Amino acid sequence: MTVPPEEGLSLAEDFPEATYDQWQQLVSGVLRKTGATVPDASVPESALTTTLADGIEVRPLYTRRDGGGARGFPGFAPFTRGGRAEGNAARGWDIRQRHTRADAEGTREAVLADLENGVTSLWLTVGTGGLPVAELERALEGVYLDLAPVALDAGAEFGPAAAELLRLRERLEKDGTEPAPDSLLGADPLGHAARTGTHETAPGLRQEAAQLAARCANRHPGLRTYVVDTLPYHEAGGTPARELGCALATGVAYLRDMTEAGLSLEAACGQLEFRYAATADQFATIAALRAARRLWSRVVQACGGPAHAGAQRQHAVTSPVMMTRRDPWVNMLRTTVATLAAGVGGADAVTVLPFDEALGLPDAFARRIARNTSTILLEESHLAGVIDPAGGSWYVEALTDELARTAWEHFQEIEGAGGMAEALRDGLVAERLRAGWAERCGKLARRSEPITGVSEFPLLDERPVEREPAPVRPGGGLPRVRRDDAYEALRARSDAQLAATGRRPKLFLAALGPAAAHTARVSFMANLARAGGIEPVHDPVTVDASDAADAFRRSGASVACLCSSDTLYAEQAAGVAAALKAAGAARVLLAGKPKDPELRTEFTGAGVDEFVHAGVDAVALLTSLLDRMGVDA
Repeated sequence: MTVPPEEGLSLAEDFPEATYDQWQQLVSGVLRKTGATVPDASVPESALTTTLADGIEVRPLYTRRDGGGARGFPGFAPFTRGGRAEGNAARGWDIRQRHTRADAEGTREAVLADLENGVTSLWLTVGTGGLPVAELERALEGVYLDLAPVALDAGAEFGPAAAELLRLRERLEKDGTEPAPDSLLGADPLGHAARTGTHETAPGLRQEAAQLAARCANRHPGLRTYVVDTLPYHEAGGTPARELGCALATGVAYLRDMTEAGLSLEAACGQLEFRYAATADQFATIAALRAARRLWSRVVQACGGPAHAGAQRQHAVTSPVMMTRRDPWVNMLRTTVATLAAGVGGADAVTVLPFDEALGLPDAFARRIARNTSTILLEESHLAGVIDPAGGSWYVEALTDELARTAWEHFQEIEGAGGMAEALRDGLVAERLRAGWAERCGKLARRSEPITGVSEFPLLDERPVEREPAPVRPGGGLPRVRRDDAYEALRARSDAQLAATGRRPKLFLAALGPAAAHTARVSFMANLARAGGIEPVHDPVTVDASDAADAFRRSGASVACLCSSDTLYAEQAAGVAAALKAAGAARVLLAGKPKDPELRTEFTGAGVDEFVHAGVDAVALLTSLLDRMGVDA
């Protein structure tokens, strides 16, 4: 049937309109069938609520009353929807690749390869722990500085590094060529103090940076002096709202420094770039970048600056914290999602860390995959073709609001403590980050925040990926953490035993009954054991009280775990547990947690030492097992 265009066609016209109450009733019915615990019976969907970092709760359904519509327009205050009216639609985001080598020749080779294959700007680590300042010119030999912006990361040596880059730019100008805009000198005295703990030198560095900004504002248009880098706080375990709060406090401190040095507020704003981490939690990243722009616009407005000065320039970096050392290939997937989120969130520049970043200096293949991640999203997925594609999503708008409110509270706390410098020196920032990371470590240990290839689906026989060691950057301040730290320590213990004895520690899986009864819990326990570097032994496929002892002795394990259905546990678990104990098992586990307390008492009386179930502290359990197995810490 052909429908005239003027009449249109409603695909929903023959269906009754669904209401929120009807949806709630359906949810309640499903939850009753599953036996799930409902915290609030009047709001059945509360059982499906997820709590994010910063205490933000995510509901399973959002409606117009939650998020409303998109606010404002791209390029206009409060800049939630983007700092520029055209967004990244005209040219895509700046593909900025990071280089951390300490030798000029190796850096130059990698830099030219990147620029010839899609990278549009460079991020160079210079000074202590990176490329010597005197080698900067040699490393940039062959680079067209009129086409490729350069961002420096020089820590306390930003002054000499900036002088060298300015010399190269001024030489270009004498030849009648205009240097590329959007280069960055990378001064971040407070970020350096956070990294190194050298708070006593921060005042002098801040004064030096402000004077440099005054020089650049007057003589080098398009060149920015400061970066407000949140990576020190992110890598110390910061939550998204904490990172935004630190960014606001740092940005305000730099505005004060620059205005005291004689710059107008508008000129001072033009000297700032903000750097944020992009994680594989795509919605949190999108919302954080949008909230960051809104909050900074509010700060500039409160300071009396013109509305257009509040447009924040953002550089997003795929999170180092999420990168794993085991099964590093999975990092390609993590960085792809993070890059997508950064682009959708409106970042002006994006750095994709190579998948082997946590192992040392990336090789050519890893750098190629990193730069091509952005290229594919831009050229093949056309991700930048739509400005603020997440705008108007009720969930994204609500999450943006929540993050903005929470981050503002953190910002006010820091300002109330005397500002960012005082909050760093007195330990307030460190304490807040430590508390947030401790809470997250609990989720990682319980695997409610899974790490693919590490805490979930690990590969014990994977070949290690080896890389040339990366230069050691200055430390001494806030710690650097990674999500896989606890599991990496467990795996390292197993690796050491393998190297010393030729064998990994083993866990015997005593499966009861047919495969249909035990497969789910065998898989659960095998996966859990491998996360700690423990080799699961499931041979024979099934055992009972008569042959469990012999099978356990042949396995070479010192610890055993019963795996089956609750029904078969009631029939066989006590007898098999007793047989395993008699055979010398140092510890007997049971996969699952029987609801009947009398049954649990019977099992423990027969020799079961611990019940292992979903939500158990996997790190604590695996640590105790390795201890019991005699594996050195």
